[in-house]
Amino acid sequence: MLWRKKLKAFATLCLLLAAVPAESQHSQPEPGVASAQVRKLTLRDALELADRQNLDLAAARQRRAVTQAGVQIARQIPNPNSSFGASRDFPHQSLLFEQPLEIGGKRQRRIELAKQQVTLTGLEIETFARHVRRRVRQAFFAAGTSRGLSAQRAQALELARRVRDTAQARFDAGDVPQLEVFQAELEVSRAQADLAVARQREKVAFSQLNALLNEPPETMWDTAGTLEDLPPQVALQDVVQRALESSAEIRHLLQEQRIEQSRRAWLQAERIPNLNVQFGSDLDAPGDFRVGPRGQLSLVVPLFTRNQGEIAQSLASQRALEGEVAAARRAVAARVAAVYFEWNARQTQVELFRRTLLPAGRRLQSLAEESYRAGKANLLTVLDAQRNVQQVERDYLESLLALQAAFADLEETVGASLD
Repeated sequence: MLWRKKLKAFATLCLLLAAVPAESQHSQPEPGVASAQVRKLTLRDALELADRQNLDLAAARQRRAVTQAGVQIARQIPNPNSSFGASRDFPHQSLLFEQPLEIGGKRQRRIELAKQQVTLTGLEIETFARHVRRRVRQAFFAAGTSRGLSAQRAQALELARRVRDTAQARFDAGDVPQLEVFQAELEVSRAQADLAVARQREKVAFSQLNALLNEPPETMWDTAGTLEDLPPQVALQDVVQRALESSAEIRHLLQEQRIEQSRRAWLQAERIPNLNVQFGSDLDAPGDFRVGPRGQLSLVVPLFTRNQGEIAQSLASQRALEGEVAAARRAVAARVAAVYFEWNARQTQVELFRRTLLPAGRRLQSLAEESYRAGKANLLTVLDAQRNVQQVERDYLESLLALQAAFADLEETVGASLD
């Protein structure tokens, strides 16, 4: 019976070792990674790269040319008309040219309206650029978090190997049963699998960052700085004031008001009709003249239609926009306060992990390992302590990422850089 138990234990150990990749496989660089040039990347570099290379942002900036072409359209002057007539009456022929003249500043009002549209497009592009900035910031720190998780998994693997070696040494000394060696081997296998998954997730995170930077997916970055490089502290009152001055929503509504004012001024100028100047000559009037000059002025009498409905509509839109601006100011202040308090909550969480949970978990893990080595604790106690500290470290990294994401949301809500 004893030899059967030993044979069964040996077979179980062989299966475990066969299911786990060799340790040397993790120490070897992956194909193509060793030869790839690792480039240094700071957060500022990432934001500047995205500003220059992000394809979505480049496409959005192309819309500026569309509205700028609208200014060119507004500058155009009406084309002249020409006509030639022939009849049996005297004079037999006539040649006329007609040139519409815009008076009352209509052309200037039209150009001003087109320029206001260009400004609105610029604000929309700035808003989209802020959105890209937030995404790049979050992707940058997500990539850093994934690398930190990989390092944490590698450290967990080293701890598992150390415990396995301790268990093997105690088994060789006859202090513990072989079951504890199997349990330690299983923990090593689990740590190796977790490390492999973490490294794959790290690749995914960096590929997402590269997509935003318009870099090849396989580009490797050495991200400078850490998640623990926290953003600067700012007061709520200062943040709210900056948001009221630079919020994309408020600036957009204010620009719509200016556009409506320019539109109303253009409609009022359109009340003045164009002056049509005609000049030419009559030809071939036997007995009177061969060539006789001719001139004429004409205009539309604004008797019934004077843009009354359009102007009334513009005034109503202006009043509606005034109400929307007031509501937007209140909504922006409320959103900024909510995001600010979320950011403060994340800061408190990070400080709790940093000052209390992390030191306590690491101390507990160290004591459990020392106790097991001295024969005062069993293997399950050590493994439980290791898993607890690993979970605390993962939660700490995730809390740091959530803090950076909250700061990115605050920046986008404010509409201005805060660091």
